[in-house]
Amino acid sequence: MKRYIHLLLIPYIIIILSTKCLAQDIQDNQAESLDLNAIRVLDLKTAGKIALVGNPTYAAAQARVKQARERVLQARSAYWPRLDAAVSASQVSLSDNDYQTNLTNARLFNPNATIDDPEDYYKSELTATWVLFNGFERKFSNAAARYGEGRSKSAQKDSKRLLLTSVAGAYFSAQLALENIAVAKADEVFNQRQLMEAKARRRAGTGSLSDELNFKVRVNSAKAKRINAEKAYEVAMFGLAAILGVPGAIFPANLELAKLEHETPEELISPVPEPLITYAQSHRPDVLQSEFSLKQAISETKIARAKFFPTVNLLAAMEGNRAGNRSFENEDFGNTVAVIFEYNLFAGGANRAKFREAKARQVEAEKAMENKKLNVSSEVRASVAKLNSARRELILQRSNTDLVRQNRDLVAKEYAAGLGSLVRLNEAQRDFISAQSRLTSALVTLRQAWFNLETDTGRILLSFADQ
Repeated sequence: MKRYIHLLLIPYIIIILSTKCLAQDIQDNQAESLDLNAIRVLDLKTAGKIALVGNPTYAAAQARVKQARERVLQARSAYWPRLDAAVSASQVSLSDNDYQTNLTNARLFNPNATIDDPEDYYKSELTATWVLFNGFERKFSNAAARYGEGRSKSAQKDSKRLLLTSVAGAYFSAQLALENIAVAKADEVFNQRQLMEAKARRRAGTGSLSDELNFKVRVNSAKAKRINAEKAYEVAMFGLAAILGVPGAIFPANLELAKLEHETPEELISPVPEPLITYAQSHRPDVLQSEFSLKQAISETKIARAKFFPTVNLLAAMEGNRAGNRSFENEDFGNTVAVIFEYNLFAGGANRAKFREAKARQVEAEKAMENKKLNVSSEVRASVAKLNSARRELILQRSNTDLVRQNRDLVAKEYAAGLGSLVRLNEAQRDFISAQSRLTSALVTLRQAWFNLETDTGRILLSFADQ
């Protein structure tokens, strides 16, 4: 009775465990999610965290890692015996000739024998098969599966690295558009102030209508630039939201992008490429992915070589056969224990061709890894060169902007004192706005260059190691 009670409790235990697992999954998903409505200022680090939670491409990479983990478990199952159960019930109707023949044969031994037609046959079988040796195919299949899992994990990390690169590109584009809005507003404010002064001078009889109209045109031009910059910022924010996986590709209305801060002394340091290349070749996930691919190819070569070895299986079976009814008894069962030795003598050259194919795939993986390391070295050196160029450009633009600002202020004072021309003031203000735009662009380029270098070396993953 207790045995049946235990059997009845099994479904309830499964339901309870499944409910707990589901609750844990829901809790984990809630822990991973970020509330955008609670974010007021969006910086690059927060944007990266949001993308790692919401971006569908990265979620797909995570799913591929789970697939690889399950393939490891599948390969590991080969070390365990295989247990199969089979039950069959059949009804056999004999032809008239077969019936007469069987009846005649039966009565040779028993004159009173009868044969039912149709006849019911019942069969039950339990078979256990255990591979004792198969040329180490199981060993290398497990190794290949583990290397495949490592490759999938490295591919996931590389997806993370590339995703962060896309996030940074969209983020800096939006930040540049935001700074262009500020530059256009400053130009608008300057010309609006000059317009008010021109109106005051004209009312006092010391100014001209042409000066007043000039500044009106300049104000309108600044407004047009601001409108275009606002449009560019809005479009850039839509693109950033899409990369971050924000529903509807639109941020909450109360969210603002962090303003562009001045460069730090550390950002003006020139990096040395050699140690960065060494780090990248041993830590970058796409390099590790190539290494895992090579190890997996070597294991697959050894799997193909296992076909040249014999296979030894242990077989144990218990089989029951009964005719007429399904009430099996002890005398209806028999058993078999066998050791099966198999060795392929000839397969038309297929095994040897598979082995050569696997060797060629191994060579391909070796060359692909060599090429990947060469490309990594090239990418890191190029990033260092671009960063140094951006650093020098920023220093130059910072100095030039200060000079142009001083010149604009002097020309503005001369114009206010009646000693300078309107044309010279327009030119000085235009030069200043252009210098500010170039300075902003140079600063964003430097920040992007530093981020690209961190991405090309793989060090960017250290900043998001907990994601």
